[in-house]
Order: sequence, then structure tokens, then C-alpha cells
Amino acid sequence: MIITQTPLRISLLGGGTDFRDFYSRNTGQVLSTAIDKYIFIILKERYDDMIYVNYSQKERVNNLRKIRHSLVREAMLKTGVKGGIEITMLADIPSEGSGLGSSSSLTVGLLNAFYMYRGIQVTAEQLAEEASEIEIIKCKKPIGKQDQYIAAYGGFCCFTFQKSGKVDTKKIELTHEEKRIFGSNLLLFYTGKTRNSSDILQEQKDKINKNENIESLLKIKNLVTEGLDSINKRDFNNLGVLINKNWTYKINLSSNISNGEISEMYNKAMKAGALGAKISGAGGGGFLLVYCERENQNKLRRILKNYREMPFLLEEDGSKVIFNYRRYSWK
Repeated sequence: MIITQTPLRISLLGGGTDFRDFYSRNTGQVLSTAIDKYIFIILKERYDDMIYVNYSQKERVNNLRKIRHSLVREAMLKTGVKGGIEITMLADIPSEGSGLGSSSSLTVGLLNAFYMYRGIQVTAEQLAEEASEIEIIKCKKPIGKQDQYIAAYGGFCCFTFQKSGKVDTKKIELTHEEKRIFGSNLLLFYTGKTRNSSDILQEQKDKINKNENIESLLKIKNLVTEGLDSINKRDFNNLGVLINKNWTYKINLSSNISNGEISEMYNKAMKAGALGAKISGAGGGGFLLVYCERENQNKLRRILKNYREMPFLLEEDGSKVIFNYRRYSWK
């Protein structure tokens, strides 16, 4: 039996510049952190040659190409796992439409589990690249590459997406006290709605190809440089201000990123003393990320009392195997 644990993430600055349509011409840059909410993959060898897949549905097939769950199917094809296995997927939060990168965390976790099932250890870079290939090329999702990388590497990272497709990863080094101070000012409130991000992201992608979003994306990319400077100075409050600027640029990328309820949540958060707020992920629902200093958080919680808060901490590790029990195989 193999169990992998793969973190979800919050994207702070630069989201949207990780689309190939953008970084292949301009390079992209994203500042992101993993959080202590996870996707778990459990693999168990079976006596027969059947494949069982357990998630919100249950599949039972005799050939991996018959698996309806595209991420499971493609991850098995990539890693060479053929059958005689039961796969169970569990998530700490609603696994689709949360805006916390759950689809990419799932893909990275599946790859990590399948490789370990075969006794193969691979690097975080390989997991991230192969997960990107599965989602973007094989499954044709209109997404970028930041989620796969933060899921594989974990920690607090700056990713630079080169025109060639190469991704440079820089881990942000903070002391435990600095992480506590910074992390305690970040809060997540659930909008009560999940959404399929594909339509929103496809519109963004189409606009990039028409050169309609380039100016806004260049501004979003430049915020990452300012954010790194703020981190070097340990001026975390200015990072909150930059998160807010990121939102003002982001809402221009697609007509469906914000809506009446999201705008109302955002306005309430800012009136409560937050320095910045933005919807995590593509938009349209999921979680509102708020940067708010400790002295204003009680007021913030009172004003947003109708929305469930999800407490979290920053996560240092990326996808990892947390259980590996191998017995004599009968096959």
C-alpha cells in the first residue's frame, strides 16, 4: 500500500503569466505558497487484474484505457502501471472549483504514488513537468504551470517561466517566526460556491492570443518583482497591498472572474481593515484570500461572519509518500 500527501496552494502574485501563450513571448513569474490542506492518494495492490477507482464516483474496469477519470488514466499510462490495483482519492476540501490548485495537486499526487508503487523515485521537477503535460497537453485544460510546480516543490516559492518552457524555482527562505508573522496575516473565506474554471481560463487564454490581456499581465508580472523586494525587506504588509493591486489587474482578464457577491465580500474585507484581498485561482467562486493584520482580524471575521473561514498554515513540503508498506507480491 502506498499513500501520498500533496499540498494545495494559494497564489499570491503573478497568476496568469504561467500560461504558455504568455510566457513563450514575455516570460512569466509567479509567487505562490503551499498550505497545509492536502490531496491524499491511496494505492492498494489487488489479487486480480481489475482496476478500482474511488472518488465521488466508483469505477471498476479491466483495462486502464476504459477509466473515465482522465487524470488517473493518463497518470497510469505515463508511469506504466497497468492493472491489478485499487486507487482511492481523498481531499481536505471540495476537490473541484476551490481555486486552490486541487486538480494539479491531484495529478502530481497520482504520479508520485504510481511511481513509488513501481519502486521509482523521481524529482519534484519531473513530477511538475509530467503533471503539466498530462493536464495541458493530454487533457487539453486551458491552464498554466504554476499549480503543478508548487504542488511538487511545496514551500514558499517564486517560479520564473522562461520562453523556452524551462521553469526556474526559487524557494523563499524565512525563519519560523517570519513565517508565523506572514502566515498569520493571510486568511481564507469560502464563498460558498465552487465553479468549473475552464470557461474563465479559456477566455483568458483566448484574450492573450488576441493580445488583449498583455498589458494587464505585464503589470501582474511586475508585481512579483515588487513582492520579492518587499519580502527581502521583510515588509509583509506591502505584500498585502500588492495582492490587492494584483486583484485590480486580474478582474480585467475575464468577464467572469468577479461577480456581485464576490465584490461585496471584497468590499467588506477592505472596509474591515484588510490591506488586500483577491479570489484564489481562476475566479468566479472558491476562496477569498485576505491579507489582514492581526489587530483588524476580529472585525474582519465579524463582518464576514456569513462566510466560513478555513484556518491554514504554510506548508514546507511538496508531494511526498507518507506510507509505504510493501509485502511479497503474488504476481
